Amino acid sequence: MVGTKKVPRLLLAGPYATVSNPLIRIVEAGLLKDAAEKVEFITWRTPDQLRAMALKGEADFMAMPSNLAANLYNRGAKVQLLNIGIWGILWMLACRDGLKTLADFKGEEVVMPFRGDMPDAVFRLLCTKQGINPDKDLTLRYVASPLDAMQLLITRRADNALLADPAIAVGLRKTQSFPVSAIAPTLYRSVSIQAEWGRVFNRDPHFPQAGIVALGAQLGNKSLAAAMEAACVEAQAWCEANPDACGEMVAKRIDALTPEGVADAVKADDAKIVVGKEARPELEFFYRQLLEMQPGLVGGKLPDDGFYFG
Repeated sequence: MVGTKKVPRLLLAGPYATVSNPLIRIVEAGLLKDAAEKVEFITWRTPDQLRAMALKGEADFMAMPSNLAANLYNRGAKVQLLNIGIWGILWMLACRDGLKTLADFKGEEVVMPFRGDMPDAVFRLLCTKQGINPDKDLTLRYVASPLDAMQLLITRRADNALLADPAIAVGLRKTQSFPVSAIAPTLYRSVSIQAEWGRVFNRDPHFPQAGIVALGAQLGNKSLAAAMEAACVEAQAWCEANPDACGEMVAKRIDALTPEGVADAVKADDAKIVVGKEARPELEFFYRQLLEMQPGLVGGKLPDDGFYFG
């Protein structure tokens, strides 16, 4: 960015999830100080809020599920996938130990937030591919948010849930601490959805779950996008190397999270920044599976070359 005029303000947006960690680090450490006069971070809470923000171009860079990025692009929204940083942070959380695969949940109820969005879709896909009918062999109970799902587990009104970190890590810490520990059951980080993906498709145990998308007023600013990508790589590396400090940093920004829970989630994740074009083969395999099951999840087709930064 040397010799390039700074932009007045950049807005970064992300959810209460691990994909937002590098965005918060970028702001806290001033990693884009040479690119912008002011850099801010805000959160989005629900997929509907995310879609509205993206369609209005209300942020310059947003963390979002990879299928939603493709969906928005294929429907004509002005977005470009900068990178994929999250390669699977979905787990089954259960009140009993020893559950090894999704087949072990047959006949049971599974609580899940955000009906029809990525976690639901991946769960259904993996069930179907191994001969489990999710609507007949399981009882799926949809709730409004991960916090709602965790509350049902803690109060013994549910036995199993599909959740993402850091909600899982925060919840596990909470159930082990007084006074919640006096009423809550023992919860187990059970089946890894990433491991199931690798087992079912005979691939590495990860899938391109979420990343950073460029949009808004600065879309097409190649030097800014390159600076953002470099900042993401640096920020992600710092978070992975310093999970405890990362936890403290994130919890200051997001009240619903705890330092210890965020740190636990960082230690458990498979987070690495891969630029959009380099992630394309993995993304296209993932998108093809979703297209076969529910085409609307990715906007009915594979995104073309213009979708991928790099």
